Amino acid sequence: MGNLTVAVLGSTGYAGNLGKKGTSTDITFYNLKKDDNTITFIEPSRYPERLAPLYYAVSLAKKAIIAVDEVNSMLGECIVMLQVAGIESGYFVLRNYVPKEKILPLIKGTSLENFEIVNDDPIQLREQLLAEVAKQKTIDLATGQQPVGIVPVDHAFNVKGVGVVVLGVVANGFIQKHASLNVLPAGKTAQIRSIQKHDEEYDLSGEGDRVGLALKGIDVESLDRGEVLTNDPSVKTSSMLKCEAQLVKYWPSPLKPGMVMHVGHWTQFLTAKVETVSEEADFRKVTMTLTLDKPLAYRAGDRAVLMYLEGAKLRITGALTLQ
Repeated sequence: MGNLTVAVLGSTGYAGNLGKKGTSTDITFYNLKKDDNTITFIEPSRYPERLAPLYYAVSLAKKAIIAVDEVNSMLGECIVMLQVAGIESGYFVLRNYVPKEKILPLIKGTSLENFEIVNDDPIQLREQLLAEVAKQKTIDLATGQQPVGIVPVDHAFNVKGVGVVVLGVVANGFIQKHASLNVLPAGKTAQIRSIQKHDEEYDLSGEGDRVGLALKGIDVESLDRGEVLTNDPSVKTSSMLKCEAQLVKYWPSPLKPGMVMHVGHWTQFLTAKVETVSEEADFRKVTMTLTLDKPLAYRAGDRAVLMYLEGAKLRITGALTLQ
């Protein structure tokens, strides 16, 4: 069974041409299934008025589709977010007679140079993505290996007759039915009662799977978006971060202590205050410390996105490597 999660950016509602609408809040999910292969499309419904939905859509995805109606600041911000988040594969769908010559200069020297530029044909795009998913090799759990995985929560609710259910994408490893998981940073535990993928029951789920987990031993009030379910011992929590920062080339000036930023990692989107910034010849490549409004769950070496919501023209600051 192949699976893929795709962020759909640019033209609002374009994902509706690609899949069946599912859960919808500030981000909207669309589902496509053929045989045993599934694709989840995520659209940032409340963007561009809020930056967080754009971050969430990109952070959950492995691939992106940008439907280009016009070349504007919103398109530029989407490109910067994808670059900072490390998305290296996807499509530009050109609409309204936008020529590819207007796109190429914007992505030169970025990971988006690998994106394919295609015409506006949703049927063909769906088939192309399904063909790609069908070629995926199944990653199996090694014999005798204990399943260890990470699932950042993006939605949680009560279901009558079932109890607490969370939705998320397996960020790493495997999760297994009946496993006990830590809920971070809340510091609680929960047990997996059942696992569903696109409305079918499974005993095991692996990296990249979009899952619905029925849980016991925890209440829904403890499972806001951003909580992380995991039995991976390498995941830690801290409200003080030391990290390496690589600022985007468009960022105009050095970061200063006292600045209030935001850090995005998995489905966590936290307020952060700059405490220290190293003085380097290149102000776009520095070591910095941040204090957060609540603890962040992460692994050493993980990538995070640094944002400045008060930016007049640019709200995405750069990428962080967490220590």
